[in-house]
Amino acid sequence: MTAGWWRMQVQELGHIVLYVHNLDRSVAFYRDVLGWNQLSGIDGGGKVALFSAPTGRTHHELLLIDVGEDAGRLPTGRHVGLYHFGLKIGDSDDQLREALQRLNEADAKVLGSSDHTVTHSLYVADPDGNEIELYIDVPGVDWRTDPSLIAAPVKPLVL
Repeated sequence: MTAGWWRMQVQELGHIVLYVHNLDRSVAFYRDVLGWNQLSGIDGGGKVALFSAPTGRTHHELLLIDVGEDAGRLPTGRHVGLYHFGLKIGDSDDQLREALQRLNEADAKVLGSSDHTVTHSLYVADPDGNEIELYIDVPGVDWRTDPSLIAAPVKPLVL
């Protein structure tokens, strides 16, 4: 085969799979705090839980697999691997403020916030320390017309 004969084309991010220490604790966080729709939980030699966003875009967008409390912890500090994953939660700062209030009520670990020009973001850790960016697309910012906006300097977020 010659180069360029066939080129794979990613269509969309399909789903995220996370190993967790305690499935019940993680299900409570992703379902009750972040608002994912739990599709099912299966215990057939290994406990798992599947989730989808309210839009039901695909069969599942998040899969949690219980590996037990004795599994190794995530590395801290600079390391190779997943930094965070982003979840769009709306299109207004009011929705972000509501999310922050909900996170605080649930005693979730809020790590910080940022104004990325095209998005406003909160950063939170799940029960196992996986970092999640909860963001809104900033109304009126057209990054498709001006892609340089995506690389704008990060600023402090004022909610």
